[in-house]
Amino acid sequence: MNIDHRHSLQQPSWSSGLCGCGDHDPGNCCMTCVLPCITFGRIAEVVDEGQTSCVAHGLVYGLLMLIECHWLYSCVYRERIRKKFGLPETPCCDCCVHFCCEPCALCQEHAELSARGFDPSKGWIGPPSIVPPQMPPSMFK
Repeated sequence: MNIDHRHSLQQPSWSSGLCGCGDHDPGNCCMTCVLPCITFGRIAEVVDEGQTSCVAHGLVYGLLMLIECHWLYSCVYRERIRKKFGLPETPCCDCCVHFCCEPCALCQEHAELSARGFDPSKGWIGPPSIVPPQMPPSMFK
């Protein structure tokens, strides 16, 4: 019996669609539409594993908004999320997604991090579900 295993392995997919902004977290959707720099800062802090704060990322994003180049900054982080979790580049390239629909892209990325156990609204607090290593009992004389 010949079994083709090539089709049994599925590529990971995004936990929500690009246009599913309000499906998972309507509050984040509203905030992203009004203050995308906050949502981006939260996402970037988690993706960078706390190397740079939410505030720093948000300020840079806000300054780039003044010259309409914020989407270039955020598409870099979408690519990092995709590579970290093995996600497909859908529906088109990362920069096109952010250029054409920035709020939806940010909401999708926020939802993806949340679905994978992170809470971007709390910032980087370490990998999700860390179990501390078991320490051997001390030996006494």
